[in-house]
Amino acid sequence: MTEVLAVAVITVLAVIAPGADFAMVVRGSYLYGRRTGLLGAAGVAAGVLVHVTYTMLGVGLLIASSAFLFTVVKLTGAAYLVYIGVRTFRTRAEVTVDLEHRTGLTPLAALRTGFLTNVLNPKTTLFVVSTFAQVVGPGTPLLQQAGYGLFMSLAHLLWFGVVALFFSHDRMRGLMLRGQRVLNKVIGTALAGLGVSLALAPTH
Repeated sequence: MTEVLAVAVITVLAVIAPGADFAMVVRGSYLYGRRTGLLGAAGVAAGVLVHVTYTMLGVGLLIASSAFLFTVVKLTGAAYLVYIGVRTFRTRAEVTVDLEHRTGLTPLAALRTGFLTNVLNPKTTLFVVSTFAQVVGPGTPLLQQAGYGLFMSLAHLLWFGVVALFFSHDRMRGLMLRGQRVLNKVIGTALAGLGVSLALAPTH
């Protein structure tokens, strides 16, 4: 139960922290409309599954081959959570969205853009790897691990779907961006605290 809660909290905080995926969905929704934004969100969610797949294989191999190496990866992941927490807390600049280029996007292009944004996004890579390193142990069933990955993907789909709906309206765009600084403080504090607590928790 503790593992499930940890995955849920870390995922929600990491997903709503503004980054490249956020800026991409905002721009697509604002420039091209709701459908483009929603397709971009679907692409982002699909990109998460790529990271989940290789992470499940890699963490499993680490557990089987070396308990010490797995512990190192676990602590590195916890340190990363603290790092992004501090960095998010200290962020002052708002996410900037280029609204100058208004060329159209086909549905396939919108989906591909979202997919590539998260497949090539270091933030997503480290988020997935560090989270799995904290909650997956020798006794964690493969089906449960897959459930974690699907939850991560679904959380991205739901959040960025909401972002797409909001940012397809001008007034909502301004409202969300104005609240970004406060959101960064809250997210940063929570992520750093989780990183510390997970680093101190006993290894499975």
